[in-house]
Amino acid sequence: MTAIARLAINMVAIWLAARWVDGIRIATGDYDDAQHTILVLLGIAVVFALVNALIKPLVKLLSLPLVVLTLGLFLLVVNALMLKLTAWITESTKYGLRIEDFWPAILGAVIITLVNWVLGMLIPDGD
Repeated sequence: MTAIARLAINMVAIWLAARWVDGIRIATGDYDDAQHTILVLLGIAVVFALVNALIKPLVKLLSLPLVVLTLGLFLLVVNALMLKLTAWITESTKYGLRIEDFWPAILGAVIITLVNWVLGMLIPDGD
């Protein structure tokens, strides 16, 4: 699957998490139209992809004992932390992802994981 397809899937997943979870929202600044929302989602998806590519492997390695102890359930906490980190990075602007608390981040991480899994299964690999 190409990087553009993964980015598009992440955009859809983050948008659905923001629509379904109270406490997660997309901040579009002074604009409220679809074009600006899509551009902001693209920016959030890029930051989320960079956080997952650069920081998540180290956090997973450091939390490996907890992942083993909880039979993998701690990975939900790791995913929620990556989502919160993405929100923290984008909070410096008036655009981006806003997450009020840790529990909405957990629920958002579950939704993003499930949407990524389902859409990843539907889109065939380029192989």
